[in-house]
Amino acid sequence: MGGSEHLTVERVGATLVLTLNRPEAKNALSLPMLVGLYDGWQEADADDDIRSVVFTGAGGDFCAGMDLKALAGGGKLNGDDPYRHRMKEDPDLHWKAMLRHHRPRKPVIAAVEGYCVAGGTEMLQGTDIRVAGESATFGLFEVARGLFPIGGSTVRLPRQIARTHALEMLLTGRPYTAEEARDIGLIGHVVPDGTAVEKALEIAEKINNCGPLAVEAIKASVYDTASLPEEDGLKLELERGWPIFATADAKEGSKAFAEKRTPKFRRA
Repeated sequence: MGGSEHLTVERVGATLVLTLNRPEAKNALSLPMLVGLYDGWQEADADDDIRSVVFTGAGGDFCAGMDLKALAGGGKLNGDDPYRHRMKEDPDLHWKAMLRHHRPRKPVIAAVEGYCVAGGTEMLQGTDIRVAGESATFGLFEVARGLFPIGGSTVRLPRQIARTHALEMLLTGRPYTAEEARDIGLIGHVVPDGTAVEKALEIAEKINNCGPLAVEAIKASVYDTASLPEEDGLKLELERGWPIFATADAKEGSKAFAEKRTPKFRRA
């Protein structure tokens, strides 16, 4: 099992749980956290026994964005730090860790409590399904500080929610409540505080019980066709979908349905 300083990694059944773990800093992003996240996404992609990922934060917050001091070399990090060496080896590592330049092939469910702002809201846009505690706070505060939300929000947000809502969030830099975030379509579920992970694991388990080849093909099709004209998208959907019908898992799913039993998918 992977993991690093500032990130914990655990398995709950077929779900990998990645937990940002700097509660004293509201889980602001540090180099160890970014390296750990990158390794976590790679682990999820490489291990066929992992069917889904729950992405969350420790201590009642999701992520308050970048820790600029730590990323600049303050605190415990120095030029000889192994995390800094990892960043030098792959200058794109931080963007892959934040899901800007990497799309995991397994479904990623965000479980948000407390602050999910700036870089937290940007990473959220790289997840697939989103759950939040009722006191959670969202927002892209960069513009209020004269900065640019360069983690992908000016591209992704208008594609995920209505443009008027996306531009208001991007241009005002104001905080949003969980209810507001759900109303504009940024998140899907609002649950009692402290239960976001429980709800995310519940959703993950439903996904885990489905055919893994079908799950991954469906996710890929949704993203790969998002920017295509409808005719081209429908063509690509057939290319993604038809091979699934020829799998042993598809036959097992149909047989199990007819026999009124739980299917035993073998990823074949």
